[in-house]
Amino acid sequence: MHLLTLIFGIVLLPKAHTLKCYECAAGTPENCKVSECPSTGQQCSALRLTSYAGGSKLVDVKSKRCALTAECVEASLNFGISKVLINSMCCNADLCNQKIALVSIQSIPNGNKCFQCKGKECTATLNCEGTEDHCISAKMNLGGESVTMKGCASKLMCLPETKKTSGFMSAEISCCQGNFCNSAGSTRAGLLLLAAPLVSLVVLS
Repeated sequence: MHLLTLIFGIVLLPKAHTLKCYECAAGTPENCKVSECPSTGQQCSALRLTSYAGGSKLVDVKSKRCALTAECVEASLNFGISKVLINSMCCNADLCNQKIALVSIQSIPNGNKCFQCKGKECTATLNCEGTEDHCISAKMNLGGESVTMKGCASKLMCLPETKKTSGFMSAEISCCQGNFCNSAGSTRAGLLLLAAPLVSLVVLS
């Protein structure tokens, strides 16, 4: 009797609904397929990563997929002369991620201030914008030359898993909160465009 009850319970138990979302790799937003999300906690996402340098757009990468709530973010990394923006639009209906996330250039100062590097000196003031609530310092070796960049960053850019995913494992990165907490110092002249290593954020599964 108990076995029969268990069997009926399994048969009649409603299947947990998971969303169906458009899925396409970074750089191929027009070539999407329909996929069922592997878990009920995921949403449909349309993510866009853009990179700017000197006011010109350098990179514009788009993707669609299933995503966890924590991956539905708006974040930026700002070194003054170069900036990377991540915009992720998430929704909770089947195939609702048809549209690509709009680019939102966060140009409104939020009151936070950090040091930035100009030329050989890192004493210039950078007014943080949008969700940039941390100061960041990055030191790495590019072509045998040590390069240091300082600026503003959103909290997402300072998480350990973001650094690892972004290809920063060989770089020294530190984040802090508080005006000018990324202390000033001298550095070799250099321009660091972080679009390429951050593209991996777009294709996270």
